[in-house]
Amino acid sequence: MTNQENIFPLSKVQNLLKFTFGLVPIVAGADKFTNLLTDWTQYLSTGMVDLLPFSASTFMMTVGVIEIGAGILVLIKTELGSYVVSVWLVLIALSLIFSGSYLDVAVRDLVMAISVFSLARITRIIQAHSNHANRS
Repeated sequence: MTNQENIFPLSKVQNLLKFTFGLVPIVAGADKFTNLLTDWTQYLSTGMVDLLPFSASTFMMTVGVIEIGAGILVLIKTELGSYVVSVWLVLIALSLIFSGSYLDVAVRDLVMAISVFSLARITRIIQAHSNHANRS
């Protein structure tokens, strides 16, 4: 079995994770404008809402734009985008933990952060392998 054949199953995993963590933030970000999945403002603590210079809805639309951008970044620059989404998910989880609400969602977001961080590492392995194979 060649080195290229050894890395092939890893490429399938990478693609599955890439499209998951590319498309899900895009869908969630777009939903910040429609609230079809949920009322996203419910995840904001009252303390945070009080600090905002604009409405909670406007804040969530801003978050939506960032999420759409992060999802697109995962699709076109997978390693960088994966690190961005990983940090974003950790920040969301910390916000929920500090507010003392939706701890189940916080745990889920931390698990997703680990998964998308893994995508970044897998992407680096595949790129390094590809660069090595091209030099040989």
